[in-house]
Amino acid sequence: MSERLSKLGKNKYVVKGLMLILDVFLVCFALYSSFWLRFEGQIPQQYLDYMLSSLIPVCLLSLASFGVFNMYNRAWRFASIDALLATVESAFVSVLLTIAFTYMFNMHFPRSVYILFFVLTVVFVGSSRLFYRIIADSLRLRLSSEGDRRNVIIAGGGQAGALTIRELRANPKLNMVPVAIVDDDPNKTGTRVLGVPVVGKPELIPSVAKKKSASGVIIAMPSAPRSRVREIVEICTSVGLRVKTIPSLYDLITGRANVSNVRDIQIEDLLGREPVKAVIEDAASYLRKKVVLVTGAAGSIGSELVMQVAQYDPELIVLLDISENGLFDMEHKLKREIPQLRFVTVVGSVRDADRINEIMVRYGVQVVFHAAAHKHVPLMESNAAEAIKNNVLGTLNTCKVAATNGVERFILISTDKAVKPKNVMGASKRLAELIIQLMNQQSDYTVFTAVRFGNVLGSAGSVVPVFKKQIEMGGPVTVTHPEATRYFMTIPEAVQLVLEAGALAKGGEVFVLDMGEPVSVLSLAENMIRLSGFEPYKDIEIVFTGLRPGEKLHEELFEEKEDPALRETEKIYRAKLVSDPEAIESEYIRLKEMLIKIDPQTLVPLTEFEKWFYQALEMVKASVPRAVDN
Repeated sequence: MSERLSKLGKNKYVVKGLMLILDVFLVCFALYSSFWLRFEGQIPQQYLDYMLSSLIPVCLLSLASFGVFNMYNRAWRFASIDALLATVESAFVSVLLTIAFTYMFNMHFPRSVYILFFVLTVVFVGSSRLFYRIIADSLRLRLSSEGDRRNVIIAGGGQAGALTIRELRANPKLNMVPVAIVDDDPNKTGTRVLGVPVVGKPELIPSVAKKKSASGVIIAMPSAPRSRVREIVEICTSVGLRVKTIPSLYDLITGRANVSNVRDIQIEDLLGREPVKAVIEDAASYLRKKVVLVTGAAGSIGSELVMQVAQYDPELIVLLDISENGLFDMEHKLKREIPQLRFVTVVGSVRDADRINEIMVRYGVQVVFHAAAHKHVPLMESNAAEAIKNNVLGTLNTCKVAATNGVERFILISTDKAVKPKNVMGASKRLAELIIQLMNQQSDYTVFTAVRFGNVLGSAGSVVPVFKKQIEMGGPVTVTHPEATRYFMTIPEAVQLVLEAGALAKGGEVFVLDMGEPVSVLSLAENMIRLSGFEPYKDIEIVFTGLRPGEKLHEELFEEKEDPALRETEKIYRAKLVSDPEAIESEYIRLKEMLIKIDPQTLVPLTEFEKWFYQALEMVKASVPRAVDN
């Protein structure tokens, strides 16, 4: 029975028809009650005749007013203050129309009748909408209780918590019923949010879950510090409660998600630092109405670059990648999610200078984000020459073509592995940074800059997807070393930094994100196992495999001669680069010796790079250096 009523309640024509019929009755009753109250139940015959004669016209005028104020096109089960205001406004206009009608036909009602008619219309019509909402909520709660009902605790008694409660009640298929709220604000304890009691601080979750028979917790604190979120997750997982959360504040603001997208807690929610809130308003100044080329556009960073650049109204985005399947997927994603975006997808390699030149000339590229690179450390140790061809010669090709075609800005995506490199991948990216520095000193127009950051959570081949697969298979989870640490950031954070670097760039810089303290890889693995509902070492084993070829125990963000005190913004550093040609040459020789020692085959691509390198170095020696050297 309740299910049949629920289906009828979802039919908008049935609901509108019933409301229309009800409003006719309520308006008539409000008009009659106004006279009855004015004359204390003894309505004179004259006014009784006036009322009966005007009853149908007043009803029609009132219904017209209700229609103008969209009283029949509202989702009344979510009715709030704006709906109440619409009821008051429509009732007021209805009374004004009634006054005009009665005076036009010389049927003057007592002034108090008009006032009473307004008040009673608001009360009767407003109450009917409130009653509808109560009935709808009751039906949803009954339907949810008929299924596999799961009681949940809401962590957060603010606006996000209230919206989460509304969403759970509006979607009975979620089978989650909020039974209690915990909040850090002691002033909220003892109050109720939409009828759900606030019982105290999150530390009480274990006892509240036991008392309320709750099996899970939803964290509705999108702006809370990550350190606090991590504490709450640890409280929940310690007693076996499943933890979910609403989307991040970033996703809510950008419209990528709304509060209804309740999801499982992810490891990036538990990073040991607060998410970067880059100030990128200036990004619009160099991206709006510009033709932007993103190399490696089908990769993790490249694809996010495309999505975020799209927010700044570019004239055109050119997506370049060697992976046709990746570009195919990106093309469909952009058409689905940003149908108004102007973009083209082109298959090509940064190793092919002619192809890059053809693309830049054809589309008139003005800004380049160079994200194309080989990045897997152990794989590049055994394919060193390919790393040099792609990461070094590919960067050089793209830079030279950009300078020749008058590109305005060129932003290289670098890595913390380029700092004091111990592996092929890091050395190749350090050489790419040197290319940026030397190209900037040669170029009279193009601004060349680089952005350096640590490991990106969720990117293809990164540690998090690997751990997830291992946990899904029942373990073991493999960690290289119990003391290994890494700097971590999310993909959106990384791209925010890249965009801001483009706005801040004056030429020749390497921007570095303040990534807080490095995170223990072992702790990362343990947290991921707990978030999956298992106990480390008991349900899922952790095995130490030893550092792989080329891997460091700890990563660094700055070279010895780079000054980490140079802040561009609160969260971004500018590395102090060495502009002395002898020092640059010395660094290149050191990197070359290391690469040849790892793999003699790197000598061939390095020889090709070296011709340009020494020519560029001679130009620097012959001119006043323009690299950043503060």
